Amino acid sequence: MSSQLVLVIMFASLVGLLLTGLPLAFTLGALALVFTITLWGPAALSVTVLNLFDTMQSESLLAIPLYVMMASVLQRSGVIESLYKAMELWSRRLPGGLAVGTIAICTIIAAMTGIVGAAVAAMGMLALPSMLKRNYQPELAIGTICAGGTLGILIPPSVITIVYAVTAQASIGQMFIAGVVPGLLLASLYIGYIVLRAALNPAIAPRPEENEDITWAMRIAALKSLILPMLIIVGVLGTIYMGIATPTEAAAVGVALAFVSALIERRFGWELLRGVGMDVVKVTTMILWITIGARAFVAIFTGTGGADFLLGFIQDMDANRWIVLAVMLAILFFLGMFLDEIGIILLCVPVFLPVIDFLDFDRLWFGILFLVSAQMAYISPPFGYTLFYMKGVLPAGIGMGTVYRAIIPFMLLQAFGILICALFPELVLWLPKTMIQ
Repeated sequence: MSSQLVLVIMFASLVGLLLTGLPLAFTLGALALVFTITLWGPAALSVTVLNLFDTMQSESLLAIPLYVMMASVLQRSGVIESLYKAMELWSRRLPGGLAVGTIAICTIIAAMTGIVGAAVAAMGMLALPSMLKRNYQPELAIGTICAGGTLGILIPPSVITIVYAVTAQASIGQMFIAGVVPGLLLASLYIGYIVLRAALNPAIAPRPEENEDITWAMRIAALKSLILPMLIIVGVLGTIYMGIATPTEAAAVGVALAFVSALIERRFGWELLRGVGMDVVKVTTMILWITIGARAFVAIFTGTGGADFLLGFIQDMDANRWIVLAVMLAILFFLGMFLDEIGIILLCVPVFLPVIDFLDFDRLWFGILFLVSAQMAYISPPFGYTLFYMKGVLPAGIGMGTVYRAIIPFMLLQAFGILICALFPELVLWLPKTMIQ
């Protein structure tokens, strides 16, 4: 059987099993097991076992449960609620002020936690009712929360970035710092769009009544809620940027500061510890099972000559390298409609990186384009994860059709963000170059 036929059968089997609703981790693992035995016999399973042990011994993956723990503690500690109250006071007079403030809070949450679900769930419970109460257009309110929540993929410390860096054998610290400017760029695009739409059509985002008594003293007093988040951001990102700590060590610093926040907010207790423990176990085991299954599957792909076949195919095409890059990003977006982002990373990165090297693109720069594509996948219908996070907090009378319409302009803004980063690579690369190694 030719290697090309094996590859076709492998990916057809993968798509077919995923369409049945089977979990990705077990689909990948089962296919890897079947094809290993079929192609090389039972003795070859020893390689799969060694690959599994290599994955479980990775020190870089240790950062994942620590960042998940930090995110869970912060979500349960009351810090986010305090931030939102401060945001309401400061942004209320802007066009689309509550939506603008929501993007700002999502950016801060992303820099504190690195978990998409944390921002979407928190803002869905806090910001969505507040915006709807002020007669904001539902599509604008929902789209703002969905798009703002996905900033946790790009703005460090991002768990998705860790998975990408480990898979690509890249520096986690450099990947973290490279995501800062593109993340802020996307947040700025969202804010600019909201302000422009609200200024042109005030009916979609009415300003609050003038008779509400909000003094400058109240606004300044609310700023104290920024102290803990800023300490956490500096404690995590600052130590990585200055070369004081590795990303894993910085994660431990973040966990300690998160527990300090819980103590200050008087939320620390057995209930918090139990909830945090369950969050860490569920998220970490999900990621590790997908990692194990994907690595076994990719090993089969590589062993049958799949990577060489793809590289040879692209060489024979003799196409413009920018067209090849655009096709690769389009593939990522298409896969995002059906697969979760961790699965896409583990399946595509080992396949795409040899192509990126052949096309003479910078790996770090491509990694950020990859992650912005993952952001688009997170809000792309029909199976974008953020859409399902949002579904859980929607009030009665608002259906998924509204959610699907809400995310379209923000997906276009993300595509524009990819284009800017592609045309101006220094936006991605200049900050990592200044890092202290």
